[in-house]
Order: sequence, then C-alpha cells, then structure tokens
Amino acid sequence: MHLVSRRLSALLLPLLLAGCIFGGGREERRPAPRPRGSKPVTVVGQTPRDTQQCYADLSRAGVRFSPLPDRDYGGGCLVLGAVQLIDFGTPTAGLKAIRCPTARAFVGWVQHGVGPAARQILGSDVVRIESYGSYVCRGIVGQGAAGSAKLSQHGLANAIDIGGFVLADGRRISIEQGWRSGDPAVQQFLQVVHRSACRRFKTVLGPDYNAAHYNHLHFDMGGRGDFCR
Repeated sequence: MHLVSRRLSALLLPLLLAGCIFGGGREERRPAPRPRGSKPVTVVGQTPRDTQQCYADLSRAGVRFSPLPDRDYGGGCLVLGAVQLIDFGTPTAGLKAIRCPTARAFVGWVQHGVGPAARQILGSDVVRIESYGSYVCRGIVGQGAAGSAKLSQHGLANAIDIGGFVLADGRRISIEQGWRSGDPAVQQFLQVVHRSACRRFKTVLGPDYNAAHYNHLHFDMGGRGDFCR
C-alpha cells in the first residue's frame, strides 16, 4: 500500500508543479528578458478582459482609436494592451503608443478637465495640445547613467508628457513659461488642470517636483499609490 502511494505521489508531483508554474493550467505569456535595443518582437496572447473593457469605454466615449499589437522591445520595454489615439476632439501632437487605461484617463482629462478650465478661466477653447510623447524605451531621467536608471513608465507606454496648449484665440500656454507666469489667469489654468490630472492618473509630476520637469507635466498609471506633485 505504501509503495502504491509513493508511486502515485511521484506521478502527481510534476503535475502539481506545473500547476504552480502555469497558474492552474493558464500559462503566463511573459517574454523572456532581452537586451535593450533588441529587434522588436510580437507578443502573442489573448487580449485581457480589462483591456477589452477599456476598448469598449473608449468607443462609448466616441473616441476613434486603433488597437496596437503587443510588442517586446527588449530591456524590459513592453507595449501591451496599447492603442493609437486617432480622434477624441482635441488634436494632440507627439502621441505614439499608449496603454489603453492611460489613454482613457488622458481623454477624460482633456474632455472634462482641460476643456472646461480653458473656457472658464481663459475664455477660449483649447484647439491643440502639445505633448513630448508617450512611449519611449528609456530609464527615468535624472536617475544616473542612461543604461543604469530604473525603467521609466514611458518604456511601458504607460506615460504621457504634456508641454503646452494652443487656444482658439491664438494664445499658446506652455508649462515652461506659464507655470510661474505673471498672468494670474494662466497660472490658475495650469494649476487647475494639474489638480484635475491628479484625480485621474496614479502619478502626476510638474515643475514643482524637480528640475527635470521644468517644462512639462508628466502623467502615468504606474505605481501602487497616488503621487501628485
């Protein structure tokens, strides 16, 4: 009897271990680490349910977008569940791949934060937003040498940097010039849209955070808690 039990245990052990490794029969499709700068490869797998829900939320909000293939760029840089925003009412320069939840937060911020604030405080509509981009495979600026810095949320297509706004009346409101502007209305507008972003993104950084953000607002959906500076 004991011999049968031992043989049965020996047969079951590999199956139990497989269950631990693959999560009960569901293999986690995470690519093996590759050096930064490697040739991009497509990551094959099913679209997660939360990403599908995000697509539905964008469609329901009237946003035109294109889902992008999942890609591994090496060095930890991954673009998973990302979209290309095509039209959501306010042209925004410089945007590339953005993870869908970050894109959803950004669209909400523009439509319900930036637009109303510009009309109420500056008396004009925002007709264009200037960005310094979304996805780029790099470390966090200001954290040591380029190859040693912790991976930025930009390397996960999970962040957006905003540099300024163009109004219908021709004015251009930049973060660099306007954050400490002598015009109280401009200052108020930028402070309001900054606070509005803090209610939508997990991390919001501006000129008051550090010198690296003197000319832009950084938004991302990384981290475990909210951080607004």
